[in-house]
Amino acid sequence: MGETRNKRDRSPLADRVVLVTGGARRVGAAITRRLHAGGARLAIHYRTSASQARTLAVELNALRPRSAATFRADLLSQPALKRLVDAVITRFGRLDALVNNASSFYPTPLGEVGVREWDDLIGTNVRAPFFLAQAAAPELARRRGAIVNIVDIHAERPIRDYPVYSLAKGALATLTRSLALDLGPRVRVNGVSPGAILWPESGDFASQVNQRDVLARTPLARTGHPDDIAGMVAFLLADAPYVSGQIIAVDGGRSVVL
Repeated sequence: MGETRNKRDRSPLADRVVLVTGGARRVGAAITRRLHAGGARLAIHYRTSASQARTLAVELNALRPRSAATFRADLLSQPALKRLVDAVITRFGRLDALVNNASSFYPTPLGEVGVREWDDLIGTNVRAPFFLAQAAAPELARRRGAIVNIVDIHAERPIRDYPVYSLAKGALATLTRSLALDLGPRVRVNGVSPGAILWPESGDFASQVNQRDVLARTPLARTGHPDDIAGMVAFLLADAPYVSGQIIAVDGGRSVVL
């Protein structure tokens, strides 16, 4: 009786292996911590944030030994994407979920866009999620796993002077729905679209004047918290077995008035 109850009370994320790209800092770190708290084992991807990744892994492994590991990869390198997936499976013996969180974000005013900016924004926001999903698909299908893509409320309503970023996130939204079709019924694919959660560290939205303007046009009139995004990701991975092909805005209502 007690054993049956323990199985029933067991978290859906218990011992599941989740790869979070850009999982070492900011919203990615919040997602990593939330999934780990739910019982998952975490593959923390990073590119340059080695110190933050190692510190986070040490923190999580202190809570539950051998439950987290770090993986460095440049998501703009095509060969690195499959190697990343293979390395995670080799390390943990399985892969149950992929969270495509890593993203470049900066303005690209028309007339000033070069190939470097195009390749970076399209590469991190669309190409890498696609090829990571393709590489992970066989293992995710075996595990009846899931993918969550971090999209953006501006995927449908572009930001002025951010045409490449906006179209990249628009493509990621379409990719989310396409993958739900192509990978079902064994793999669920959904997206989360953040609003004002953490302000960028540079650029137009680092300005307090611009931040106040955004919040003035947000129904809840405040910024969100990284845990708001992390909680939705955890819900889609653990508690939404009949949800696929959906993109859920976590934005304080801002998308209603865009």
